[in-house]
Amino acid sequence: MSQCLNPECLNINPDNFQFCQKCGNKLLLVERYWAKSILGLGGFGRTFLAVDEFKPSKPSCVIKQFLPQAQGTETVEKAAELFAQEAERLELLGKHPQIPELFAYFYVDNRQYLVQEFIQGETLQQELDNRGVFNESQIRELLIDLLSVLQFVHSHNVIHRDIKPENIIRREADKKLVLVDFGASKIMQTTQRRTVTGTVIGSAEYCAPEQSMGKAKSRSDLYSLGVTCLHLLTQMSPFDIYDVMEMEWVWRDCLNGNFVSDDLGKVLDSLVEQKPKQRYQKVEDVLADLGFGNSSVSTAQETQKSPKISVSHTQKNQQPPQNFVSNDVPLVSARKVNYKKLRDLLAAEEWKKADQETERCMLEVARREKEFFLRVEDIDNFPCEDLRTIDQLWIKYSNGKFGFSVQKQIYQSLGGTRKYDKKVWEAFGDEVGWTQGGSWVIYLDLTFSLETPKLGHLPAGFPPKWRRDVWRAKQSALLSRKDL
Repeated sequence: MSQCLNPECLNINPDNFQFCQKCGNKLLLVERYWAKSILGLGGFGRTFLAVDEFKPSKPSCVIKQFLPQAQGTETVEKAAELFAQEAERLELLGKHPQIPELFAYFYVDNRQYLVQEFIQGETLQQELDNRGVFNESQIRELLIDLLSVLQFVHSHNVIHRDIKPENIIRREADKKLVLVDFGASKIMQTTQRRTVTGTVIGSAEYCAPEQSMGKAKSRSDLYSLGVTCLHLLTQMSPFDIYDVMEMEWVWRDCLNGNFVSDDLGKVLDSLVEQKPKQRYQKVEDVLADLGFGNSSVSTAQETQKSPKISVSHTQKNQQPPQNFVSNDVPLVSARKVNYKKLRDLLAAEEWKKADQETERCMLEVARREKEFFLRVEDIDNFPCEDLRTIDQLWIKYSNGKFGFSVQKQIYQSLGGTRKYDKKVWEAFGDEVGWTQGGSWVIYLDLTFSLETPKLGHLPAGFPPKWRRDVWRAKQSALLSRKDL
């Protein structure tokens, strides 16, 4: 089907029609792009899902059509200017792997269009609506991921000015966060006099006080990012977690049992400080308080956008997707377990010792050192902070080849659920290299090396034969955890 781009028509037409059946408008935009459906309607225009007819694979892309809802000549002209600026920003910034790439910008029938990369995935607002509030570990990962993007954006003297959950997409292919919608962004005027006031842009709930007066700075983006985190932690409107009478945030009163450590709480408080001078001034300051030095965030952000990889973990001899790798891993533990030894073993590629240290750490977290094995209830009560720390350490040092979340993707791709299923487990065991033809391999015969062709081969931590049924049930529960 093809969507008519005439704003007064928008008729849906059968494939291969060159002109709209209803209004006669030409359907193939600049002889290249077929609009397929409307993705959304914003303040500056409509967004369409489209297909690029010029490329052999006919990939999906996004068409943004300038169609301002604002009234008044001056306002419309300003909106048109901002739309054109969005194209400029995307051309400048779109080589970063977590910012959509600009493919084209042009006029047709006196109407502006830009075509950009389509990001398949859910927005953080959709994740919140579908899965509930974010936990501390997820918020830390979000901050680290997005701060590196903002570091890149701000290094080009650009302010995004509209950071909110709806403008952050978790890309389906690699689970990385992508910052979208640069329609409100602007170039920082380093020589601008303090008396000059700019255009007021942004979503009111997430907008920094100085930005609401037309004086946005890079620290205004940090404020919006902080408010985004508070919304994701509480699932409440930012307006409802700020006490106007007392002029203070009351987000801690709205957590409903969602644990946030004092360390992260202080970071969030500094991000959403109302007075700009008392707020974080730059990305590096936030990263430092999260435990990351300037060198912790990759300086390779200026590199070309890497090709997207469609991951199928069930293919033999497949190389791990590089986008699985995080830049660094905070050693967070809800039970004060020290993960430095595990980190050092993984860094040294001592895979067997790291596997054994992983099992020891998990027993310590569950306080089951004397019993030497974990039960299903231990997995159900296993802190998400510790689980994510262990998983991310394995992912980082194996370049995405090993880790619980890698195993989870394979397990669920085979139909695995929390309930143990013999056929699924036989297939899963063969896939990760723990079994051969349904028979378990000996632990010492595992390939404790990155040379193994098996994704998800480690961590393993095999139990003795007499406890294997309990272990499989425990693993089924582990690989069904939503926070992996």
